[in-house]
Amino acid sequence: MKLVIITSNIAFQKDIKVILKKAGVKTYSFSEVTTYMDFSDTATTENWFASEVNEMESIFFYAFVQKENVDEIFQLVSNFNAVQQPISQIRIAVLNIEKSNDLGAGAPSELTR
Repeated sequence: MKLVIITSNIAFQKDIKVILKKAGVKTYSFSEVTTYMDFSDTATTENWFASEVNEMESIFFYAFVQKENVDEIFQLVSNFNAVQQPISQIRIAVLNIEKSNDLGAGAPSELTR
């Protein structure tokens, strides 16, 4: 089992839900969060936002996913990002789960309720 973490601009919320559904992820959680970007060490000409620290409405998804679904999620995210501007992409990370109380498919557990 893997822990998939996805962050993006809040505008991509529906797109991420579609990606997760296409990849066979049936259970996930998400939350609206605020992303802070510190541009204090960026040259003024490179800083489009004209201030040192900016806030952006973002979303944070996480899901416990079977190993076999992870590559498909990455491919779908890569396909989505390929047509986006670099500053507005979906970010994804995967962590190994060393231990969990998940008893397997069909068995009730805190991870599947």
